[in-house]
Amino acid sequence: MKLSNNYSFLIADDHSVVRQGVALLIKELFLNAKICQSGTFKDTFKVLQEIKIDLLVLDINFPDGNSLNIITEVKNIQPDIKILIFSAYDEDIYAMRYLNAGASGYLNKGSSEEEMKQALTSMILSGKYITQNIKDRILDSYISKTPINPLEQLSNREVEVARLLIKGYGNLEISELLKIKKTTVSTFKNRVFEKLEIDNLPALIELFHLYFEDSK
Repeated sequence: MKLSNNYSFLIADDHSVVRQGVALLIKELFLNAKICQSGTFKDTFKVLQEIKIDLLVLDINFPDGNSLNIITEVKNIQPDIKILIFSAYDEDIYAMRYLNAGASGYLNKGSSEEEMKQALTSMILSGKYITQNIKDRILDSYISKTPINPLEQLSNREVEVARLLIKGYGNLEISELLKIKKTTVSTFKNRVFEKLEIDNLPALIELFHLYFEDSK
């Protein structure tokens, strides 16, 4: 059944095939839908300044940057806009970051057509959409009183060591900088990896870039 209101959509993604696919689904669901498309932040802002948009379907990465940094600007232009993040990135790592930044929903590009339709409909009718997986994570975090942001598990010293590792310092250099034993550095490094459930430096860099703005 199609919803007959004249809703307006903006699909912001740097891949034309993705924009076309989402547009087809929107046309199936909404009668008289006005659909705009953009492939860059510049074009996205141009549309937002000219047309009132009900729902922005937004990818994470663009040639001109990361969309986490533009959500506030989008809301400044159109405070009532609903934002659905539609990305290939793992929702376990990225969803809460974007929801906390002001998005109203998160959906992985690997989702089925039916789930995509459900997300679009839910965003328009209720203003939000998150998968059962993310609902469960929020509930688990609340019940167990453990942070959804994994970096909150680290002590100040562990964060300090992790930051130096990310900057390319070796264990010996870190021990000299922090005036601690080299074996102690190894212990901190092992604790960081264990707490974050990772086993390599690229994964550590990715997590810090995601959760700490000033590490970018």
